[in-house]
Amino acid sequence: MAQPAVHVQKLNTRGEVTLTYPATLRERLSNGARLDAYWTRPPLHLGYTTFMTGDHFIEEFYTDRWYNIFEIHAGTDGTLKGWYCNIAEPATISETIICSRDLLLDLWVAPDGSLLVLDEDEFAADTLLDDITKAAARRALNDLEACVRAHAHPFTSLP
Repeated sequence: MAQPAVHVQKLNTRGEVTLTYPATLRERLSNGARLDAYWTRPPLHLGYTTFMTGDHFIEEFYTDRWYNIFEIHAGTDGTLKGWYCNIAEPATISETIICSRDLLLDLWVAPDGSLLVLDEDEFAADTLLDDITKAAARRALNDLEACVRAHAHPFTSLP
């Protein structure tokens, strides 16, 4: 049986949709959803990794956590590239749409467990996020870093 199709909507800090892309529901979680999605855009060179057309993203969105996690595998051979973690408000999840308001701050986790916090300047400079939301975002970043150190799901394969 084919898995249900869903659309992911990424919102900016203003709450405006900036990106919509298709995904396939892999699993409904008690507090979210796990999806399969594929990079369909041209290669994106980020310095620490490159997203290539065809890369496989296993995406987890949560209704009770201030982040989502994308486990990224090379489309060519399935090699783990790493985890891209978006600090975001808890997702809104319906049968066909997953909506996530991005809070600018991100965390890259390499397959060797090294961490790279991204977009701190952009996060600090944003004037649309109130102090309560910024504090929740910082706590979410700390929670993710603790998950990595503990090799908690989905970071169980770290050395």
